[in-house]
Amino acid sequence: MPSKLQQLINEFLEHLEIEKGRSQLTIRNYGFYLKDFLAWTKISQPGQITPALIRQYRLFLARKQNPRGGSLSPATQNYYLIALRTFLKYLAKRDIAAMAPEKIELAKMPERQIAFLEGEDLEKLIKAPLEIQQDDIIKLRDKAILELLFSAGLRVSELTSLKRDDINLKKDEFSIRGKGGKWRVVFLSNQAKYWLKKYLDARTDVDPALFVRHDRGQKTAQSALSQRQSALMENRLTPRSVQRLVKKYAKLAGITKKITPHVMRHSFATDLLTSGADLRAVQELLGHKNITTTQVYTHITNKRLKEVYQAFHDRRRQAKS
Repeated sequence: MPSKLQQLINEFLEHLEIEKGRSQLTIRNYGFYLKDFLAWTKISQPGQITPALIRQYRLFLARKQNPRGGSLSPATQNYYLIALRTFLKYLAKRDIAAMAPEKIELAKMPERQIAFLEGEDLEKLIKAPLEIQQDDIIKLRDKAILELLFSAGLRVSELTSLKRDDINLKKDEFSIRGKGGKWRVVFLSNQAKYWLKKYLDARTDVDPALFVRHDRGQKTAQSALSQRQSALMENRLTPRSVQRLVKKYAKLAGITKKITPHVMRHSFATDLLTSGADLRAVQELLGHKNITTTQVYTHITNKRLKEVYQAFHDRRRQAKS
């Protein structure tokens, strides 16, 4: 029979699913972190969660090894603490006696480094699918993917969840359901619309997914099925597949730093801010819940302003000195 604390955790996870509408991945992660906490503490009642216990648990996390044998990063340690703090907030709302959630302080994080592309590197990456020998349908698909990532600033999970019916190419915008189930409007550039249309016009399958696999083995498998069966199959690309193709084209473009779909999202945001976009507008376009998440990009734009200032301000006086 589960302990009182385990029963409350189960109810908390159900609360996340039903009342909060959190994704299955979030619920699974919270369950994993709280299970780890229970396994280490071996407590059975919420009242047994104390500041002294949390301090010992934080020491445990700091010394805990990840599957590769290294230490847990401060960000990963915070994930465990965030799950526990959110659980304590849930208990407080139910008037269940336990430690106050605000007593759990998160580890201080180093300043986040944002990788992004611009100028020639960005252009070379986006052109790369058209410049190698591969099936035309794959060229068109991958070109459309790169254009859409940069045009709309999508998360890779958002991109791979899209269906054909989600996008109306007669319009410059569409709605996407992002993190936390939050809906937002994203926009299509002329280039993104052009390459999406070329890709969709070249498709002969009836799969409802916007981006699908086109390898020969899959084509052979699909040819043995009826159109109705194929429609139900949804041979969509996975986030991992998109990560691999972005990495492939970055290498082909001669870009040495690590490039991921999220770097394209960073590039989208940086391009807007350096061109003068308002931070609040960029927050909405990215689907960030809090403005503080978007503010990380101001470090990049402020640095660029400083470089412009140092390069061009008061040059005539400097020349005379």
